[in-house]
Amino acid sequence: MIELSPRFNFKEVDEKWSRYWEEQNLFHAAVNPAKKPYTIVIPPPNVTGILHMGHALNNTLQDIMIRYKRMCGFEVLWMPGTDHAGIATQNVVERQIAKEGKTRHDIGREEFLTRLWAWKEEYGDTIIRQLKKMGASCDWPRTRFTMDEDYSMAVRAGFVSLYKKGLIYRGEYIINWCPRCLTALSDEEAEHREIQGNLYYIRYPFQGNAREYITVATTRPETMLGDTAVAVNPKDKRFKNFVGKTLLLPLAEREIPIIADPLVDSKFGTGAVKVTPAHDPNDFEMGRRHHLEFISVMHPNAVLNEKAGEFEGMDRFEARESVVETLTELKLLEKVEPHTHAVGHCYRCHTVVEPYLSRQWFVKMKPLAKPAREAVKTGKIKFYPPRWTKVYLNWMDNIRDWCISRQIWWGHRIPVWYCVGDGHCQLACKEPIVSETPPKACPHCGSSNLKQDEDVVDTWFSSWLWPFATLHWPETNKDLEYFYPTASLFTAPEIIFFWVARMIMAGMEFMGDIPFSDVYIHGTVRDTKGRKMSKSLGNAIDPLEIIHEYGADALRFSLIINSGQDLFISKEKFEIGRNFANKIWNASRLILLRVDRPNADFAIEKINRKELDLPSRWIISRFFSTRDKVSSAIERYRFSEAESLIYDFFWGNFCDWYLEIIKDSWHEAGVQQIALGVFENTLKMTHPFMPFVTEEIWSQFRKEKGALCVQAWPASNKKCINKKAEEDMQTMIDLIASIRHTRTQWSIAPSERLRCHFVVRSPEDRALLETNRGILMNLGRLGDIRIDEKWTPVKDAALIHAGSIQCAIPLAEIIDVEKEKKRIWNQIKDQEKALEGLARRLQNKDFLRKAPQEIVEKEKSRLTDLEVKVGELKRSIGRLE
Repeated sequence: MIELSPRFNFKEVDEKWSRYWEEQNLFHAAVNPAKKPYTIVIPPPNVTGILHMGHALNNTLQDIMIRYKRMCGFEVLWMPGTDHAGIATQNVVERQIAKEGKTRHDIGREEFLTRLWAWKEEYGDTIIRQLKKMGASCDWPRTRFTMDEDYSMAVRAGFVSLYKKGLIYRGEYIINWCPRCLTALSDEEAEHREIQGNLYYIRYPFQGNAREYITVATTRPETMLGDTAVAVNPKDKRFKNFVGKTLLLPLAEREIPIIADPLVDSKFGTGAVKVTPAHDPNDFEMGRRHHLEFISVMHPNAVLNEKAGEFEGMDRFEARESVVETLTELKLLEKVEPHTHAVGHCYRCHTVVEPYLSRQWFVKMKPLAKPAREAVKTGKIKFYPPRWTKVYLNWMDNIRDWCISRQIWWGHRIPVWYCVGDGHCQLACKEPIVSETPPKACPHCGSSNLKQDEDVVDTWFSSWLWPFATLHWPETNKDLEYFYPTASLFTAPEIIFFWVARMIMAGMEFMGDIPFSDVYIHGTVRDTKGRKMSKSLGNAIDPLEIIHEYGADALRFSLIINSGQDLFISKEKFEIGRNFANKIWNASRLILLRVDRPNADFAIEKINRKELDLPSRWIISRFFSTRDKVSSAIERYRFSEAESLIYDFFWGNFCDWYLEIIKDSWHEAGVQQIALGVFENTLKMTHPFMPFVTEEIWSQFRKEKGALCVQAWPASNKKCINKKAEEDMQTMIDLIASIRHTRTQWSIAPSERLRCHFVVRSPEDRALLETNRGILMNLGRLGDIRIDEKWTPVKDAALIHAGSIQCAIPLAEIIDVEKEKKRIWNQIKDQEKALEGLARRLQNKDFLRKAPQEIVEKEKSRLTDLEVKVGELKRSIGRLE
């Protein structure tokens, strides 16, 4: 006999096993030629991060697969680590310095980086500790950081390699610029949002004839101070005679030409547009084609500069108002129309991004994209769900060069040096020196007076190397040879372009092979109203709070059982995980109290199944059927399906039926062997989903075998699957469930023993009932059973059926049938009245328009429930003979 505590104390259990697993180093992976490797690299959370529901979901999914593959006999490596998160981390420390009344420029680069490293040492591992609380079974001693010294070497090696191939270049282009963070951003980092703005129609007078003008429409009148042309489409006949003429730029009194360019959309505004080459990407292209002047009218902080004349010193939005006011006074503003348009915002601080002319470093993407596109197109890399394949391929087809330089200090400094010279510089000294290590002297003039590029590379430029740089590339080593390529990547849809696509490109370029074969894109965690969870909306649920209140297993189980394309969760939805953990604990307690041979071999495969009764054949078959379906679901990344199968088997089959059937037979050795054998294997099958409760229970009766997390996954056994036994037992279950439902429906006391008249159509049906008469009597609480081949009508009998078996339960001898009929009819009337009122409400257009979607969905659900209830009540009366 083994006695578990009456209650599942998840706080003690979670802490105990989290510490034990790490102390015993049970998740360590090493090169093992006897085993096939299985590798996942964790999407590295930012060092600034704290655990949120997105992390919880992503890492639970990874951990399920990792624990499953480890139990399946693979040499499993789950590589942990964190990302230095350039802009985000720098912003944190800049805010600290601001409290001292200083900026990073006041204290200098060296001191600022010292403070950043100190902050990282103090707070950078917070999210790692939180992941351990969830049960993440990473190889923790391998934890990497994207600014580890050897990782930095990998970043430099990648940069130099691409530069030597002509795939990295420096140039002056329009880029996305954040005036708050004072750095360039990639296209993917400038998140576009629809905003309500205005379209301003401005008159541009002709040179020498102020009464004649062309009206142009713009959303940004403040940048007109940098206009160097007005453009029209060459096919637009309205402006055919104006091309080549000269206009006088309002406010600046500068002459600008009218040009024709196919980039102009004739349907936008008036068909004529202002051209500001230094402040718009399309205008930049037109400016190059037509050799226009590039005039920047803004400082990097989006304050207008000296080129803006009287508007110098104004913030861009303040200048917009002032420019419009001045144009109105000069009667040059024709009209203003409301206009909705997409505007880029910084992905970190959410400031409106400024298209800005700047000298930056870029990666040529099209040559890198071609093999990466082909890898997905040919199926070498598969996306799950498959619909994301099209999204990936479309982005690859329209890929643009990647701006990789950032004007911040926290990050991998660009490995480029410039010769400052000592008076003997040659022309060649103007060429940058690109090197993995700091050069000692200029290779052209020999001067040691060199200056490194001030910029750092984009954070994603370091993380695109993650699958192999974590394995110490570019050094050739056994780990890299064995664990690369990795197997699966688990990630969110919003970083397919930021990270997934770039990792594929980097893998193909630097390793000559794909970085992973499967990409699983999971859904987004939303509240019950469908809104993405976020601090700003105040709808975020803290996973650590759920762990504290319900336990890590409850958090994990509830996230997965509710997952689909997206997750719509509330705090109450975590109760299902808590309840299931408690069910496992309570059932285990019941079982282990009855075990008199705790160290016996309970291998169910060794049992002589021919001599078993139906419930025993059934539970063995159900276990192995479930085991195969669970394995298949995990392999296909259908985690919610796998978890539901385990839940239904353990709670629905094993606890509700099998344990109930055998409760008086525990003294029989054969019964113990089957019950314990199924129980033991079910713990193994449940472990990847709920590791803490299963590990604790396992340790109570299988301690001699070692930790559960390193046990073998239950083997498949087709011989143990008996479909006939499953069908027959399901018939018995349906019959007993219907008898129990009849009791409830007609308010029959539990103490009343019912008489049942069964009608069968075949000898097999009769044999099924005769052989399992005891089960029917006990679980159905029957007093008498009669089995016939022909039907004999019985007055006031409730009729039920299961499969080809029918059953009549005489009611008149145990209840007042007429009184019960009246009660049920009154229930039907009440429910139908409620149903009519609810239906009217849901047909009311005002209600549907004004009520929150959550309320509408609840009312629809109530309507469905009422319809089912009314139908069931009517059927209960209709089933009377």
